[in-house]
Amino acid sequence: MTHNHKDWNERIAVAEEMLPLIGRLHRNNNVVVSVFGRLLVNVSDIDIIKSHRYARHIISKELSLEGSLEILRELVTLNLGTASIDLGQLAYNFEQARTAGEATELRAFLEKELAPVIGADSESKHTDIVLYGFGRIGRLLARILVSREAVYGGARLRAIVVRKNGEEDLVKRASLLRRDSVHGAFDGTITIDDENNIIWANGTPIQVIYSNDPATVDYTAYGISDAVVVDNTGRWRDREGLSQHLQSKGVSKIVLTAPGKGDLKNIVYGINHGDITPEDQIVTAASCTTNAITPVLKVINDRYGVEFGHVETVHSFTNDQNLIDNFHKGSRRGRAAGLNMVLTETGAAKAVAKALPELEGKLTGNAIRVPTPDVSMAVLNLTLEKEVDRDEVNEFLRRVSLHSNLRQQIDWIRSPEVVSTDFVGTTHAGIVDGLATIATGRHLVLYVWYDNEYGYSSQVVRIVEEIAGVRPRVYPERALPASL
Repeated sequence: MTHNHKDWNERIAVAEEMLPLIGRLHRNNNVVVSVFGRLLVNVSDIDIIKSHRYARHIISKELSLEGSLEILRELVTLNLGTASIDLGQLAYNFEQARTAGEATELRAFLEKELAPVIGADSESKHTDIVLYGFGRIGRLLARILVSREAVYGGARLRAIVVRKNGEEDLVKRASLLRRDSVHGAFDGTITIDDENNIIWANGTPIQVIYSNDPATVDYTAYGISDAVVVDNTGRWRDREGLSQHLQSKGVSKIVLTAPGKGDLKNIVYGINHGDITPEDQIVTAASCTTNAITPVLKVINDRYGVEFGHVETVHSFTNDQNLIDNFHKGSRRGRAAGLNMVLTETGAAKAVAKALPELEGKLTGNAIRVPTPDVSMAVLNLTLEKEVDRDEVNEFLRRVSLHSNLRQQIDWIRSPEVVSTDFVGTTHAGIVDGLATIATGRHLVLYVWYDNEYGYSSQVVRIVEEIAGVRPRVYPERALPASL
C-alpha cells in the first residue's frame, strides 16, 4: 500500500483525534487501549499509525484508523470499569460479525463484547510489592513495575531491601536506577529523600530498607501489608531458606528470580502459571534460559514430538564472573569474562522438565559465556518423532508468535541483518531467528535469541502480577484460530 502526502496528513489528523479519547479512557475509567497487544500508552500520532500498520501481520491488512476512531468515540460514552481493551481485536470481531450477519450496530456489538466491564469498578486493586535485593534484575524489575503501575495500577512497588554499603548508599542506588549502561536512562525522573530513605521514581515512593536478615524486617512499620516479596539475591533457593521472608511482618507471598530447589514450583509464565494455587506462598521464576526455550519447546513438542534434544546456550557474561583472571569457586569462571569464551554447565535443559514434565530426561545442555553484557542465544538441536520441513516449521512458529496464547513469550523474526544488540529491551521470553532454522528429515535446529535481563524480568513481573491477583485481563477475550 502506498500513501501520498495528502493521505498521510489525513491519517495524522485521525490519529491526533484519537489521542485525547485514549487519554480520557485512561484517566476517567482506568482503561488501557491497545492494538493487537501493542499498548497505546504515552504514544504519539505516529505511534498510533504504526500500530495500525502492524495489524497487517495479524489480519493480513492494515487496521482502519477511521474504524478505530469510531470505536473510541463509543467507548468513552460507555460506563466502563478497569480493563485492557484491544481496539484491533474489537474492530476485527465487529467486521467478522457483520459479514456473518450477526451484528449491524457498533454500539450494540460493543455492549455485548464488553459486558463484563460495563458498569464495573474503575478503581484498581493494589498489591504491595517488595524487592529483596537490587542488582541487575532487581533494578529492571523496579523499572517495569513503576511503568506498569502508571498504566494499570495493580502491582505497586513499595520498598527495596538491601545491605547498607556506606554513607552514599542511597545516592548510588538511585543513580544505578537512573542510568544503565545496557538499557539506557530511566524513562522519567529519579529523586531521593535522604531523611526518610526514599527513592522517588516518577512520583512513586520506594522505601529503601536496610537489613541483613530477611526474617526480621517489619514491613508494616512502613504501611506495607500482605506484600509479595521478590527475592532477586539468589542467596536462598529452597523452601527453608526462602521461608525466612514469611517470618517478617507484612509478607504473604515469595517469588524467587532463579531456579528453585526441592519441591518448589518452577513457573514459566505462559506454560504452567496455571499451576499456581492460592495456597502457594513460594514460587520460583526459573532461569532466563529456561524461560526462553520452554515455550518454543512446548509448541514444537506438541506439533512434532521431541524424542531427544541438546540445548547449547551462548550466554552473555554475568556479574558472578571475574573481570580479570582470579580465583573463582566455579570451574573456568575465574578467567577474564571480557576476554574469553567460557565453557560452563547449565541446568536450564533439565529445568525445562519442571515446567514441561513430558520432556523429562529428553534434554541435555551446556553453556558458553561470551564477552557481551546482555542478550543471549539458545541453540536447540532436536530429534523429532516425524520429519519436518524448514518453511513449514518457520510458518508455524510465525503464526504462534502472532496468534497464540504464547505470543507474549515467543517472537519470530526473519532478517539477514539482526545481531544481539537488536534484542536489548525485548519483553518476549525468546525470539526465534527464522533465517537460521535448519531442518533435515527428523532433525531440527532452532536458534532462539533472548534478552537474559529484560525479557526475563518481564516474565518475572507476569508471575508477580499473577500471584498477586492483579494480572490485567484483556477484552474482548480473544478467540484463537481453529488451527495453528
